[in-house]
Amino acid sequence: MNDLKKNVRYVKNVGPKRAEKLNKLNIHSVEDLIFFFPRSYEDRTTIKSIKEYENNETLNCVVTIKTVPTISNLRNNLKLLKVIATDGDSDISLIWFNQTYLKNQIKVGEKYFCRGKIAKNKYEIQIQNPEISPYTNASSFINILPVYPLTDGLSNKEMINIIKNCLEEYLIYVDDILPDELRNHYNLMNKRSAIKALHFPNNMAELEKARKTLAYEELLVLQLTMSNIKIKDKTDKGINFIRHDKLNLFIESLPFELTKSQKDVVNEILDDMACEKQMNRLVQGDVGSGKTVISAIAMFNAVLNGYQATMMAPTEILALQHYETLTSLFSKIEIKIALLTSSTNKTEKEEILKNLALGEIDILIGTHSIIQENVLFKKLGLVVTDEQHRFGVNQRMKLAAKGNSPDILVMTATPIPRSLALILYGDLDISTIKELPPGRQKIETFVMSTDKEDEVFNFIIKQIENGHQVYIVCPLIESNNSDNLNSAESVYHKLNGKFGEKYICGLIHGKLSQKEKEKVMGDFKNGMIKILVSTTVIEVGVNVANANTMVIYNADRFGLSQLHQLRGRVGRSSHKSYCILLNDNFSKIARERMRVLQSTNDGFEISEKDLYLRGPGEFFGTKQHGIPQLKIANLFRDINILKVAQDDAKYILSENKLIFDSKYTLLKNKVDELIYNMDNEIILN
Repeated sequence: MNDLKKNVRYVKNVGPKRAEKLNKLNIHSVEDLIFFFPRSYEDRTTIKSIKEYENNETLNCVVTIKTVPTISNLRNNLKLLKVIATDGDSDISLIWFNQTYLKNQIKVGEKYFCRGKIAKNKYEIQIQNPEISPYTNASSFINILPVYPLTDGLSNKEMINIIKNCLEEYLIYVDDILPDELRNHYNLMNKRSAIKALHFPNNMAELEKARKTLAYEELLVLQLTMSNIKIKDKTDKGINFIRHDKLNLFIESLPFELTKSQKDVVNEILDDMACEKQMNRLVQGDVGSGKTVISAIAMFNAVLNGYQATMMAPTEILALQHYETLTSLFSKIEIKIALLTSSTNKTEKEEILKNLALGEIDILIGTHSIIQENVLFKKLGLVVTDEQHRFGVNQRMKLAAKGNSPDILVMTATPIPRSLALILYGDLDISTIKELPPGRQKIETFVMSTDKEDEVFNFIIKQIENGHQVYIVCPLIESNNSDNLNSAESVYHKLNGKFGEKYICGLIHGKLSQKEKEKVMGDFKNGMIKILVSTTVIEVGVNVANANTMVIYNADRFGLSQLHQLRGRVGRSSHKSYCILLNDNFSKIARERMRVLQSTNDGFEISEKDLYLRGPGEFFGTKQHGIPQLKIANLFRDINILKVAQDDAKYILSENKLIFDSKYTLLKNKVDELIYNMDNEIILN
């Protein structure tokens, strides 16, 4: 058995009970423990005098004990131990609560290292519950102390000892996968030394060198992995689409004028389609920026050139909306459009498949159903994936493989930070829609606690009486006793009981059948349903212009980008629109996240903050985009390392070093392992 895969319980001084606690930190194996790095460090290497510290700063100094320790009884079960110490210039009171055993360990006239948060008042300078260590024991105190993420019943001191034991016995089994030529070129450490230094650095310079070493390895492996599963190679020859005159007439006949940003993106796409190289372009734009009409123009261009086009959407609701939108846009043009989802009945599906293979269907809209083997195109020229991060890598590849090097257009309403885009779409040209159509107003966003629910309900009624409709979003479908979260069903029953006689309330979630979903959404679109209670099933694409208010329960449970997506379901007309975030989490990070939503409607700014706060593994709300978790690399701080890793990955692949150079074997094995894991990931739709 691979020693790194051993159960963590077998590490010295762990055992079954501590293993259960480690499991809560997602540490199950020896390898998990080795790569469980500190979240921060206490730098105890700088010793200063007491007067150099400001109030509430963490003091690190050397003191001499001046007085005999005294013990006071403050109240039942609370005893205070106090001693006066000095650094030669300033006196300081050291105070401990319920640690009277220290009285016999502290000697008058002796020197000690002292550390703790300083508190200054008009009477004295003091530290409560300081750490002290004899001056003769310098090596155990003057160091850089790792601070680990912890769980109940596990102290930082215990974690340090556990990891020291683990490294002592098992670090030898960690392979250094970087070849010497790369490590020497960048003056990197060997992997074992870097791991040890990241846990227990001798100084800050060593810590940074260790972090740089492991960050580079992570990003290089990531780039090699992503490059191996790219949908296309930029050298592939594509289809030379001619920009047809009828396309210009179609654009001119639209019931609205394209924004300058939309026109720029359309021209970029059509220029790509006119090239002999295969187009592979990402179009990103904020919610409501008008990406669907851009995809319609591109698909019409393909049809005018005698090819078929297809668009894959992540949900049936969104696929149906695209179908309805395109049918309306092409209502005066002879184009055959079909919709294929898992809810399409057998007879209709057989007819669609037959006509598609014969070339009698020009545009096919659908969910992941369109990548099934029996879905055959006669002449597929353009593939569009909408909200593509919701599809697995293999699904996108299968769709593109249904044609002979078709042009590929990828769309997302989740603005992607530049660093993440470099990883996800290093081989794509990126177009950005930077403005919203005229008439759109800023969505006013408010944060309220759930105990203000009645005020929120009164606001909702006021909006309905003014002729508008309301979304209510909840994190769960049904109540879960283990979480104190609001479910869509419970909120629906509450609202229905409160307002149901006067205003119709609707409920929609992922467990409903497609027909049930379509019925509810249809009733909401036509104004029959005034209050729609939902899970995040309405996050993407649903467009009801009359809905001007959204209330989101347990807002802290959603990512910033997801909240912004949800908020984008309102504000899709000239009506004044509102988003109310109900949040009872008052932690510092939760408050910061809510402030971001209140301060800006800019999806790109929000996405940067979301990536910073949550990391790429959770950026999209799912992990389907295929990015392995980064343990060391930081996509903000390490953007320069990422670019270097990208260049190196291109060189390694162009020289076929993973295949023909034995020095790259271990690196190849790691890449193969990640590709295998991604090939076998479960895709949820």
